[in-house]
Amino acid sequence: MHATAKGPVFAIYYPVLAAIGVSANLAVIVILSRGRCGLSRCITYYLVAMAVADLLVIITVVILNRIAGIYFPVSFLSITPICSLRIALNYAIIDCSVWLTVAFTFDRFMAICCQKLKIKYCTEKTAAVVIGIMSTLSCLKYSFLYFTHEPLYIIKNIPWFCSVKLIFYVSPAWAAYDWIHHILTPCVPFILILLLNALTVRHILAASRVRERLRAHINGKNQSDPEMEKRRKSIVLLFAISGSFILLYLPFVINFLYVRIAKFSYFSVSNFNASNFVLQESGYMLQLLSSCINPFIYAGTQRKFREELKNGVKYPLRLIVKLFQWGKQENPT
Repeated sequence: MHATAKGPVFAIYYPVLAAIGVSANLAVIVILSRGRCGLSRCITYYLVAMAVADLLVIITVVILNRIAGIYFPVSFLSITPICSLRIALNYAIIDCSVWLTVAFTFDRFMAICCQKLKIKYCTEKTAAVVIGIMSTLSCLKYSFLYFTHEPLYIIKNIPWFCSVKLIFYVSPAWAAYDWIHHILTPCVPFILILLLNALTVRHILAASRVRERLRAHINGKNQSDPEMEKRRKSIVLLFAISGSFILLYLPFVINFLYVRIAKFSYFSVSNFNASNFVLQESGYMLQLLSSCINPFIYAGTQRKFREELKNGVKYPLRLIVKLFQWGKQENPT
């Protein structure tokens, strides 16, 4: 994890992102957990898990890493064991968030394109198992990063800050590990989401043409198709989530490829000139922005979610009005 960039833009951007991300993802978790949005249990499991992962990204990466690095550059979080743990957690939680998006995309691909397998795969039990496996693998995959750092300073026998060990750069095993974990996140998920969406679009277009011909032959062209309407809502949700992921992760992927080709280092901002620094930090900022976009997608695409959100906002207002009215009754003028 490279050094925290500092400046007025970052000092404003990350606190605003944290405030929006925490409140929005908490709202999603509460609303979807109540099961009143008309979504299947399978979809709800994935969306809640994604919201939890995104909330953890905001807490660990944005608050404990970026904001703490800007406003509290020297704190107990800078002690080497805690610093190493934060770095490992940052990668693990981001990885989990990314792969849960892939899992959701694959689930919707199965539901739309593989009707025979849909009944067996698209269940809440399968969703729970997939979420558990994804989370466990992400933690195991990046637990090794804890051991790649050493103290930058030792003051009064207390190790401070994290410096990457030299062996991480010279050992073939660590070099292979570094390549693998960067390829697995975000390059492979990026490609998988593009591929699955392309296959889904092709299947939808083919199925739509067939259904339109059949319905035109049987009922006429002006008849509505409830099945296609239901499928359309599912597709809009899928494409909005995966599409935002692709757009927001694209600068990060480009930066990763550029860094590897040009052989720059992630771990020191001083190795970047102005244009490289802008590309890198823009990629990180948009990557973290993706952790608070999904709640707005749900609000924009799901009518029942909007209704639950409005009810949630109105509830404390109603409570305040009732308390005010009760106070007036107890103390009449």
